[in-house]
Amino acid sequence: MYRNRTTWRGRTLPVATLLLGFAFCAVPLVAQETGPLPGASPQYEPLPPELPAPQPKPQPKTKTLPAPEHRDSEISTDSPPSVPPDQIIQQFAQHESEFKAERDNFTYEQSFVIQTIDDNGQPDGEYRMTSDITFTPSGKRLEVVTSAPQPTLERVTLSEQDLDDVRNIQPFVLTTEDLPKYNVTYAGRQQVDEIGTYVFDVVPKVIEKKQRYFQGRVWVDDKDLEIVKSYGKAVPDIRKGDNENVFPRFETYRENIEGHFWFPTYTHADDILKFRSGGVHIRMTVRYTNYKRFRSSGRIVPGTATPTDAPQIKPAPPNE
Repeated sequence: MYRNRTTWRGRTLPVATLLLGFAFCAVPLVAQETGPLPGASPQYEPLPPELPAPQPKPQPKTKTLPAPEHRDSEISTDSPPSVPPDQIIQQFAQHESEFKAERDNFTYEQSFVIQTIDDNGQPDGEYRMTSDITFTPSGKRLEVVTSAPQPTLERVTLSEQDLDDVRNIQPFVLTTEDLPKYNVTYAGRQQVDEIGTYVFDVVPKVIEKKQRYFQGRVWVDDKDLEIVKSYGKAVPDIRKGDNENVFPRFETYRENIEGHFWFPTYTHADDILKFRSGGVHIRMTVRYTNYKRFRSSGRIVPGTATPTDAPQIKPAPPNE
């Protein structure tokens, strides 16, 4: 997900209206690790006796929001599903296709924070951004950056793949169209909080050049046949010479927002990124909140408002 950092040219992002994805271009899209590893003492060249020794930089005052608590049972294979797993896979993939189209009709707020963690478990660098995901007057997706404090990351920076994964891999959607790219294997049943689920392992069949994939596990509601949780990582890691771009394991939870559709609301990663020079501990949190319907999908889902009853949100006028 990140690479070793050799330079930092970051600056504060302006609060402006930017096309989706373009908002990230205000920071360098190269992630590399430099400097000491977590907890290691900085290394300096010997100085003449008359010169004072360099002092460590003060640690930034940052904090990490606690992760929501969830209660999961053990995975069981004692009670096979009444429907063959292959049929369940086809049905939930079809529901995922419907959900993907439905989510494209919603606005929401996205908050994104990544921190490097020292040996004492405390953040020693941070990148944070909050955006409104909305639409232009013509109906195209738009990202409005509402908050982007000066980054303090020093041991890693973000790459283009990292930011693309935030949009496409971490809120993983396994549609009928994408299903042929993956081997999906039934692993058992598990209770996730109060929800009974089928558990499936998901592995890409072939990793094509310049393509990003999910590898891990998904939990499917045994009633609605919707993905309610996923755990895994974006693949592949990218290593070219001294350039390393590695990615963390993450967990994403969804909530029932409208009808039987389950929307991603929380992604969390707490992992060691393994570079050749050593590991860097990172924590990442993405929150998706305040989902609101912008336009009707033109289809009626049981238990939801009809298109004529659905609330409509007018997009803000473009900046002069």
